[in-house]
Amino acid sequence: MGRKRRHREPSGCGRKYRCGGGGEISTRRLHAYLGALSLAVNVTLQPSKDFDPITDFDPIMLVATAQDVLVVPPNSPFRSVTQLIDYAKAHPGELNYASLGTGTSGHLATVMFSELAGIKLQHVPYTSVSQATTDVISGRIAVFLPTLGGHVGNVRAGRMRALAVSGTTRAAQLPDVPTFNELGVKFVDETSWYALLAPKGTRGEIIAKVNADVEHILAMPDVKEKGVTLGYRFVGGSPDTLGAFLKGEIAKWAEAAKSASLK
Repeated sequence: MGRKRRHREPSGCGRKYRCGGGGEISTRRLHAYLGALSLAVNVTLQPSKDFDPITDFDPIMLVATAQDVLVVPPNSPFRSVTQLIDYAKAHPGELNYASLGTGTSGHLATVMFSELAGIKLQHVPYTSVSQATTDVISGRIAVFLPTLGGHVGNVRAGRMRALAVSGTTRAAQLPDVPTFNELGVKFVDETSWYALLAPKGTRGEIIAKVNADVEHILAMPDVKEKGVTLGYRFVGGSPDTLGAFLKGEIAKWAEAAKSASLK
């Protein structure tokens, strides 16, 4: 998306990638910000005096959402979510699950799944997605609930078994894998998302132009195709739509963090 917009406005668009702190570092001193789920999560887990996503940013657009996929090792005895839940209820705390750290989207998604299913799983945090993936494939980790895009290849190759995906419809990349809703298992819709924001007080005409530019880019056939490959669902829409969405996400994940005693 950044490359496409730079081609449309070569003299006025640049990019900087900033990582760390679960996304908190990347919010500092930016002219624009491509925020993610961690923006809503960190309001509760890493409250900062430097910024507040509601009062310090003007919304531009909800760019995309991403489905999560519940996977188990290829030799796992669980071939359905129901089997997994039934076993976990009978053996509380025996099964472990991987995440990329406390407070990350995968961690809180699994916490929410566990809370709604009435089960207890043992958290094993990782700093590397590759190591977490390796340990799932080998059977050291029993359950993994990551964003779909990076794990489609392993599922298709039989290195992982997918039991369900989040969202209201099946994932185009894994059409044979049911949604949690289809299975009658309570979960949330897409848990991961990416939004474009600007510093508070940015002129309305600038926000409108960026919104229109990105809307145009998201409609490009090659961008749509890339989105499917990466496991994204492009959304688009108005700044007001994003503003309402962000408030809802902050409330939702604050409750999830409270339930897990993470604050």
